[in-house]
Amino acid sequence: MQDFILQADDLNQLIQVLITRGYQVHGPTLADGAIVYDEIHAASQLPRGWTDEQDKGRYRIRRRDDNAYFGYAAGPHSWKKYLQRPRRPVWRAQKATGPMQISAVVEAAPAMAFLGVRSCELHAIAIQDRVFIGDQFRNDDYVERRAELFTVAVNCTSAAATCFCTSMKTGPEITLASDLAMTEVLEGDKHFFIIRSGSYAGRKVLKELPLKPAAQHQLELAQRAVQSAREQMEQGPRQFDSSDLQALLYRNYDSPAWDAVADRCLSCANCTMACPTCFCSTVEDTTDLSGDYAERWERWDSCFTGEFTYISGGPLRADTRSRYRQWMTHKLATWFDQFGSSGCVGCGRCIAWCPVGIDITEEVQRIRALEQV
Repeated sequence: MQDFILQADDLNQLIQVLITRGYQVHGPTLADGAIVYDEIHAASQLPRGWTDEQDKGRYRIRRRDDNAYFGYAAGPHSWKKYLQRPRRPVWRAQKATGPMQISAVVEAAPAMAFLGVRSCELHAIAIQDRVFIGDQFRNDDYVERRAELFTVAVNCTSAAATCFCTSMKTGPEITLASDLAMTEVLEGDKHFFIIRSGSYAGRKVLKELPLKPAAQHQLELAQRAVQSAREQMEQGPRQFDSSDLQALLYRNYDSPAWDAVADRCLSCANCTMACPTCFCSTVEDTTDLSGDYAERWERWDSCFTGEFTYISGGPLRADTRSRYRQWMTHKLATWFDQFGSSGCVGCGRCIAWCPVGIDITEEVQRIRALEQV
């Protein structure tokens, strides 16, 4: 694959080409004091010159000292909200003069382009693909929306304090296929993107952009920028050995670490709502006062809620200890048995958006330390 140079001032042209080709373009933008994903129509809507500072239970945006378009890590949103929708209608029932008529709700899937997908997020989408497409139970709504997706991935050149994708082998460099892949480079007064295509659709888009072949020194600048993000994580406190996580958690099902984390956890479900791979859902049935019309809706749910495992006689996991253990053990261990990989991509969202600052990497290290006592 050949690498090209796209000048930063021409980034808007990429967005316009995608729109012209019929895509809804979704990308990062500033809203409500955060960098979130939303539909965009121009490069001016991107968070140029902004970054995010994250730590346990803390998220803030601040100005950078340059004009980077993608100089942030991970905000509260993940791309799953577009593929596994937070709430969607499943069927509607109408009683007229005869029997009740039930019809499935099938909504046309828009052609979407995701701009600014990070490597960890590509891995998250791939994980949800295995859940909703590759498993024996398919989610048709997800399948339709996924089929129309165009991805513009961006290599990470800086990391938040909560990032640990290096530990999970999911970044910061793009390792999975995308339609286009870019690296943002700022060197003195030079601001450009190294860009390449990874699909036929991507090559068609590249042909409509003002590109020049990338020189070796420009490629080296891009490589150094990505390496900088890697070093930030490898030198940080959240680097850990993930090679034996499955066996570690299976051995420590009754570890006292679960009691310690349960004393802090609020069972608020923030971690699962922010997580790009959590896929739990439930259904709600509603009816009008006459009883002649009813609907069923699917919505996101969480293994942290008491109602999620409620069956006749009560919930299967009645306390916070069992719920947190279920979440973490599923994410890092039993996910391998179900889907052949970890369910964690190291994006760090569950750390930043936990109101009491529970850190999954610290919990792994605590379990390991207690095992050795």
